[in-house]
Amino acid sequence: MPRTGDNLWDIAISEVQQKENAGDGNEEVEENSERSVFFIGNKNGGKTTTILRCLDRDEAPKPTLALEYTFGRRAKGHNTPKDIAHFWELGGGTSLLDLIQIPITSDNLMSFSVVLVLDLSKPNELWPTMESLLETTRKHVDKIITGIAKNSSKIANQIKQKLWQTIPKDHPDRELIDPFPLPLLIAGSKYDIFQDFDSEIRKIICKTLRFVAHYYGASLLFTSKSDALMLKGVTRSFINHLAFGLDKSKSLSIDHNKPLIIPAGSDSFSQIGSPPASDTDISQFRVRTPMELWKKVFEKNFPPKNTNDFKETRDPAKDPQYSEAEVDAMRALKDQELEQYKRNADRTWKAMALESNAP
Repeated sequence: MPRTGDNLWDIAISEVQQKENAGDGNEEVEENSERSVFFIGNKNGGKTTTILRCLDRDEAPKPTLALEYTFGRRAKGHNTPKDIAHFWELGGGTSLLDLIQIPITSDNLMSFSVVLVLDLSKPNELWPTMESLLETTRKHVDKIITGIAKNSSKIANQIKQKLWQTIPKDHPDRELIDPFPLPLLIAGSKYDIFQDFDSEIRKIICKTLRFVAHYYGASLLFTSKSDALMLKGVTRSFINHLAFGLDKSKSLSIDHNKPLIIPAGSDSFSQIGSPPASDTDISQFRVRTPMELWKKVFEKNFPPKNTNDFKETRDPAKDPQYSEAEVDAMRALKDQELEQYKRNADRTWKAMALESNAP
């Protein structure tokens, strides 16, 4: 409280001290009424369909152009402001990794979540897609946290501590888990196709995804286009938890003969078991971490496609999903004219060179 006779400078100092004392030991980041959810994953893997379902929008999904944005609102209660959820979607599978840095910023990091949608019907693309997208996202987030730490180590520590909220303090695997720097949900899509795979194939994929999800402190669930499988409500529950902070489904299913539903912190390495390979095979793998071992075993069963085959087209102009007959025809004509010009120019320069060398 300023005293009588204090000058303006004394009053200003007093107010600053009061604010600092009020905030001592309580530099908490406020709960945000706006959250962001970033959908990444396989091209044509079902990301848009998942978003539309969560927003209760009955419309046909359209191909995603690079990076797309939409939003949803939800009322907390009567006569209260609505919570806002920002939904970002990365198109092109792994071909547009540079765009990952656009929606994730230091301003929204504390209210940001990631949904990795993996196409279960394409097991040979599963690990490369997952690895590329998660590694790129992690590097970008780590860079942001490093920048924040330079200005406020306290806030940076709060961000890191928040990563462990989904893992019980008494969990036996707590020392073995390396949590992803953002809340992460791994959604295996197209279960309606996956359920017809051979039982052993399903078992390998399920065990592997369970290991990855648990290692990263992530939730894992399988989704399907078919409403008959009753997965629609579970999926919406998990994503609404990320988008609006609502309670998520308490359902739990770890049977590889059924759709997996595993909230973060509900699994354990002892329940998952060892990688599906013989002791002889495992001893032959040269690895440094458990993640590398699971990768080797998985890729032995499902070899990744040839790098050239798996690499997505980076140029949208060459992507068939964006084709326009008239524009493409004109582009082809101009390409031919350009090639003809190059050939003519090449002949001209060669002729000039011969003339200059003539005696």
